[in-house]
Amino acid sequence: MIQELKDNYGHLFEEDLLNEIAHVGTFKEVPAGFTMMAIGDYVRGMPLLVSGAIKVMREDKEGDELLLYYLESGETCSMTMNCCMGQTKSEIKAVAEQDTTLIMVPIQKMEEWTAKYKTWRDFVFQTYHNRLNEVLHILDSVAFEKMDQRLLNYLKEKIRINKSNTIHNTHQEIAYDLHSSRVVISRLLKKLEQMGRIELHRNHIKIINLA
Repeated sequence: MIQELKDNYGHLFEEDLLNEIAHVGTFKEVPAGFTMMAIGDYVRGMPLLVSGAIKVMREDKEGDELLLYYLESGETCSMTMNCCMGQTKSEIKAVAEQDTTLIMVPIQKMEEWTAKYKTWRDFVFQTYHNRLNEVLHILDSVAFEKMDQRLLNYLKEKIRINKSNTIHNTHQEIAYDLHSSRVVISRLLKKLEQMGRIELHRNHIKIINLA
């Protein structure tokens, strides 16, 4: 575990903190599609991503979802931090976008490390800053951008996260992530295909040119 920590967090944390994380942390592997946290769950630990990606979503009372942001290696979730510190129930849903490895840190250590290590404090504050900016971007997108532009941005982010020009998501799954309907998403995807920007296949979408 210590080598994975050094590879992903060595530029952020000092040796003593890395050793403490390795000592108390729990190494986990989760498959793509696995729900790591549901709304209403109590948070027992904070994830430090080693590899893969996790998508974080909000869910309304009807069960409709909205993608907020992705977590990647070297990152953690500020909303999880907030639940840990306040010992409250989760207000987000977290699902593994890819096969993912992570280290779960006990919540009892968060306050201790905040007082003990400046690098940990900086990491926590930077995480809050980054996630807040991403949530504000989503709010701006929902409020001011048309669905066709939101879909383009979504497809571009999918390519970046998965490092592949092939997207293995159904139209319904994309609609869930964008808090839209399958009919609207299918119509917009068909329009992109007619423009020669994507190819629609039965089980995947091939990206040709989204620039």
